[in-house]
Amino acid sequence: MTAMGATIAAALVSATQALTPASDTARLDAEVLMAHAVGVTRGELLLRHMRDVPPPGFAALIERRIAHEPVAYITGHQEFWGLDLLVGPAVLIPRGDSETLIAVAIDRLARRPPARVIDLGTGSGALLLTALAHWADARGIGIDRSTAALDIAQANAARLGLNARAQMLAADWTQHGWAATLGRFDLILANPPYVETGARLDASVVAHEPHGALFAGADGLDDYRVLIPQLADLLAPGGIALIEIGWTQADAVGALSQAAGLAARVHHDLAGRPRAVEIVA
Repeated sequence: MTAMGATIAAALVSATQALTPASDTARLDAEVLMAHAVGVTRGELLLRHMRDVPPPGFAALIERRIAHEPVAYITGHQEFWGLDLLVGPAVLIPRGDSETLIAVAIDRLARRPPARVIDLGTGSGALLLTALAHWADARGIGIDRSTAALDIAQANAARLGLNARAQMLAADWTQHGWAATLGRFDLILANPPYVETGARLDASVVAHEPHGALFAGADGLDDYRVLIPQLADLLAPGGIALIEIGWTQADAVGALSQAAGLAARVHHDLAGRPRAVEIVA
């Protein structure tokens, strides 16, 4: 790579040019990676450090991004609903679309705060920990079949001061009896795998994010077929489940819910696309 420049301002210009073929957000990526290299927030970088000398490690970070490694994995952090979460290749990077589940939960449970919450396939712990941060009296469980993911979720719970109310458990909803001792929950959250096997995804996703948390059979519905019929036994009276879906899957997931004797309602994300299915017994 060519020299990054004598000042941070110049280095950002060079880095943006280098990143443009690999990223639709080249300037933002460059600023986030520079802030990480300097050890400040992006706002502090732009306000106070533009005339500083770029740190020697910045060029290596840009090379990793050019190779399509996600920015969140390079920095080890991702923001979700205002929380700073640790992330790594063992977990999906929390995305803004998933915040739809939290927004709907807060609206639907405004008059009856949940006492018990479960996050099915917790990954980084984003959904569970956001719910517990919002409802100070709630307790919750995050399950995942990946012990590496659970380590990250547990670390996030500790960083956020939620260890006392968040329990991370190794469990797999495809295995018989996985939930036998868990009881019932006022709020069930889940972002299961729902991408069709063979779907064309961005290079940064395919090459770096965990495939077991992404792909769910030829139509992307395999995990819904297994999980949805089990929800009735997990829901407390008056409880709700909020399940993330791909934007083309609303009708199929609604039909699976109806077949399981459950009522389903679709909620849309900020772009107006179907993103969450609310399921009640």
